[in-house]
Amino acid sequence: MDSLQSLADGFAIALTWQNLGLALIGCFLGTIIGALPGLGPSNGVAILIPLAFSLGLPATPALILLTSVYYGAMYGGRISSILLNIPGDEPALMTTLDGYPMARKGQAGEALAISGIASFVGAFFATWGLVFLAPQLVKVALLFGPAEYFALFTLAFATLGGIASRNQAKAAFAAALGLAIAMIGVDGQTGVPRFTFGEVHFYDGIDFLVAIVGLFALSEVFIFLEHGGKGDAKGETKVKLGRITPPASMLRETSGSMARGTLLGFIAGVLPGAGASLGSFIAYSFEKRLKDRNGTFGKGDPRGVAAPEAGNNAAAGGALVPMLALGVPGSGTTAVLLAMLLALNITPGPLLFQNNPDVVWGLIAALFIGNFMLLAMNIPMVGLFVRLLLIPPRYLMPAVAMISFVGIYGISGSTFDLMVMIAFGVGGWVLRKLDVPLVPVIMGVLLGDQMEKNLRRALTISDGDISTLFASPLSIGLWTLAIVGFILPLIVGRYFRPKLADTAKNEPNIGD
Repeated sequence: MDSLQSLADGFAIALTWQNLGLALIGCFLGTIIGALPGLGPSNGVAILIPLAFSLGLPATPALILLTSVYYGAMYGGRISSILLNIPGDEPALMTTLDGYPMARKGQAGEALAISGIASFVGAFFATWGLVFLAPQLVKVALLFGPAEYFALFTLAFATLGGIASRNQAKAAFAAALGLAIAMIGVDGQTGVPRFTFGEVHFYDGIDFLVAIVGLFALSEVFIFLEHGGKGDAKGETKVKLGRITPPASMLRETSGSMARGTLLGFIAGVLPGAGASLGSFIAYSFEKRLKDRNGTFGKGDPRGVAAPEAGNNAAAGGALVPMLALGVPGSGTTAVLLAMLLALNITPGPLLFQNNPDVVWGLIAALFIGNFMLLAMNIPMVGLFVRLLLIPPRYLMPAVAMISFVGIYGISGSTFDLMVMIAFGVGGWVLRKLDVPLVPVIMGVLLGDQMEKNLRRALTISDGDISTLFASPLSIGLWTLAIVGFILPLIVGRYFRPKLADTAKNEPNIGD
């Protein structure tokens, strides 16, 4: 009942004209960002962080805007997946397997409508999960001391690769690189500069907003420049929109898929470092094994659209649970949102629900409102979003670069930060060419300082006895989960991925 009362207070905060307007703008922009191939929710939120600061928004409205972009991008990723066979982001990859064949059969409108409804179901119930689960996690989190927090951060890095990562070694390298960047600056205990190379600007460390915008937004611009402006949307003439309201029989057929996808996706989202990619992957794989008796999956089965869409949107809501309750991001986008909270001098974690209840409950209430906005927006406006897909990247990418430069300069007023941002952009481009994930780098930059502080506190309290890191049952449990979380994907990935590859290989329409 306490959670419901707090949620009611949150609605009182969210139901103001400013917050409703920001939620609507965020949902619209997020849907467009999700639909445009290559951007995705992480990039979308990273691009708009400077805009939120330049507008001078307080904490709650700024978070409402960015989380609406997050949810909108999770909705929008399906549009280019279904119509163009180009995933708007990684979680939408699974939607291409059945969404694009449906579009080729003249059922593009029905596929878009089913995916929109499944997205709503997944996000709606995941937000209820956030309402009831996050406060319970807070009660457990109050038992944490420095040693337990260090083990928790280790768990976050150990599970970063997740089942969705192709290469655990590359994820580990990226995390180590992020931790190394976090070490730059003046040592908090000794006052000695570290890794500054005599540059005074580095004494305060690397601003994580500079790193995020460089790695995500600018690297996307460099990828575009590398391809010489190629890669405009193709194939739009191959599909027919058809009717935009699915028949009742299709809704009945896919309702079970949505329910199962929602449950699996939410569980995947709550796991730190797993995120929406894992949610959509597991939801589709489970549904295919459970229901594909006639070999229809991969050939335009609506259940193959409903399950991954419910899964990835439920995972998006689930990923907010560890971010708000423990201060550990559950996905790449929540890592970017964590940076926004820290920049606003709000510390996510056990005390967030006590110290800033207006922020957290206003945000959760806004998620409910945003879900209904997205449902109302996505089905009638399908035609508009289809036309927006035809915007050439040569117009889009300069706008991304402009927002990045103006936004970061507006925050810091430092040309040195702009040069650092460009360096991160080039570094992000190189890492993407090497297929090294960027999210572990960002998490290393974000969590490295806290991880070091908690390690030092634990060792100072125990007078240098390293066994204090394994002294409590809670820390032992976290270390066990970290080890299992690092090893399990290596085993499970070998079992699942070959079957996924076979599915894509045997589907004649994929890649046409």
